[in-house]
Amino acid sequence: MLQVGLSLPRSTARVASSFPMAEPAVDDNTGTRQETFGSSAVTVVITSEADTWDIDASSLLGCGQFVDWDRLPAPEQRADVPRDILCRPPKELKKLAREGYWAVSHALRAQVYHQLIQQVACRLVTPDALVYRDVASRLFGKLSVSSHPLPEFLEGCSMPTYCLNLAGVTALKKILICVGNLFPDITYSPILPSMVALLLHYSKDEAQCFENISRLIASNAPHTSYIDQSFLAHQASCMTFGDLANKHCPAAHKLIASTSENVFEVYSEWLSWLFQDLPFNYAIRVFDVYLLEGQKVLYRIALALLKQYRLSVTSTEVERTDIKANLQAFVQNIAEHMTVDKLLERAFGIRLFSRKEIWLLQMANRKALMERGITMAQSRQSFHLAVDMQNFSSSIVTAQEMRIIWSWIPERFSLFSPLLLFSTSEDGCSLQRFYTCCEGYEPTVLLIKTTEGEVCGAFLSSDWSERKKSGATSGFFGTGECFVFTVRPNTERYEWVFIKKPELAKAVPRSCQRSRSPSPMFHLRSSPDERGTSSNHLTVPVPQRKSRLSPFLAIRHFLLPSKTASMFMSGSREGIIIGGGGGQALSLDANLLWGHTEHCETFDNPPLCQENFQVQLLEVWGFRNT
Repeated sequence: MLQVGLSLPRSTARVASSFPMAEPAVDDNTGTRQETFGSSAVTVVITSEADTWDIDASSLLGCGQFVDWDRLPAPEQRADVPRDILCRPPKELKKLAREGYWAVSHALRAQVYHQLIQQVACRLVTPDALVYRDVASRLFGKLSVSSHPLPEFLEGCSMPTYCLNLAGVTALKKILICVGNLFPDITYSPILPSMVALLLHYSKDEAQCFENISRLIASNAPHTSYIDQSFLAHQASCMTFGDLANKHCPAAHKLIASTSENVFEVYSEWLSWLFQDLPFNYAIRVFDVYLLEGQKVLYRIALALLKQYRLSVTSTEVERTDIKANLQAFVQNIAEHMTVDKLLERAFGIRLFSRKEIWLLQMANRKALMERGITMAQSRQSFHLAVDMQNFSSSIVTAQEMRIIWSWIPERFSLFSPLLLFSTSEDGCSLQRFYTCCEGYEPTVLLIKTTEGEVCGAFLSSDWSERKKSGATSGFFGTGECFVFTVRPNTERYEWVFIKKPELAKAVPRSCQRSRSPSPMFHLRSSPDERGTSSNHLTVPVPQRKSRLSPFLAIRHFLLPSKTASMFMSGSREGIIIGGGGGQALSLDANLLWGHTEHCETFDNPPLCQENFQVQLLEVWGFRNT
């Protein structure tokens, strides 16, 4: 087993007395130290060479001079650690990291971190340890005390220092100042202090820590981002987490939507849960897998925390508290609810889409933010992303019910306020009028209230004008973002069956992708033999509209086990249909007066209300892009 040898500093007391700042407060619950960065100048202590820690030359990688060893968890004892562990293939390294093998020795973890980061693909010109020594010498000189402001991109950000000692906090600030000097394109990065602090625990000196964090910053691996470096990128990541929470944690998402005025504000803290609120022994295990698997693993772990939170609280408890603060307290005390091994086990049990698909979802969210005026270069901007429901008025649903529906739709659309496009109470019961009012809007939300008082509806991802592309025939269109729902008497959502059961679909082999995909448009009342193909699988093609980015269909082709697994929406002169296969989730006649609902294969839903119903009111809502 690898060991690290360290001796105590010779002049700890003198270094501490020369430090002009108050020591950061210690959070007894998390074992972490936190400060809040401001825009004022920060005094940084620079110790001379004589004041550095003595590192045993026999250690493989000298680490620990910045650590308060009384607060650092002791290494786990394992007798079966392979000596060639660092030579294992990536797949096996992932398994070992998930199982916590790096925790057997501080020196092993230090060596693993350095080796993994050195393998990260990054820009050709990336600052290294030599550059750091040169810049640090130029910025700080040989003086014992030097005053420098921290970079502007850290203004208002928290600084967890975990188990760093006073010299470690000083090194943390020095590195951040040098990062700001050498990476002027970074405009906002609240996660960066945590990354540097964790790396400092396992770095032999400041220069090595700086080189490693620089490689993570400068990573150019395809569809991979380790550290968000702008307000736009950070907000897009938060929106993406909201999308994933919406899909994978529906119970927690529904609870947050029903008790919080601003769902996005709650989800905007998701990275803080991992690298500010988690205790050190949990955060460092997260960091172990993060270095190997990238940002996708952070989404997994945050989703696992959210799932466990929902299991651990009651709706009554949440209603009486600030859910944002309640979530933070839950994460800080996570050890009372589950071990770090159980947390990782549950995290990797969540079946997310691929890294590329998540990256495309982030790009879609970035585009939506840019449409709202958010740019790469700007710093933190104070504006509300949540929909203001105070002026909302509907004849079918309350503002509270609409807030829940709005929380279900993709984050990039929920940025925009609801706009009433069509209402039978104002526009009459005319299907042609329905089409005229709704065409040109994408997506839309359909709401139906029956004469029995039941309320149901659908989120429809595509413009109703798409129906014209099939000519005189009626065909299905739309994407996997469509879903149907009920509001009264129960509130439930039913998504595309592939989202809930991804094992039903397989990626199309490359050889098949080169061939022309069959059309997804089918006659509504045709028999299976009349649909133009005898195949047992349907290839879903990429939508033709290049300006639209659908995270579920524009990413790659899927082979679905049934032709009816992607029958999302259809419209003709005879009526509209939403969901198909073995039945129709919703269908309405040409007068918008009578409807029918039943189980369908596309959404795997039960009847949304009485199977045959009379429409009392119907509304269609679009998205106000202002």
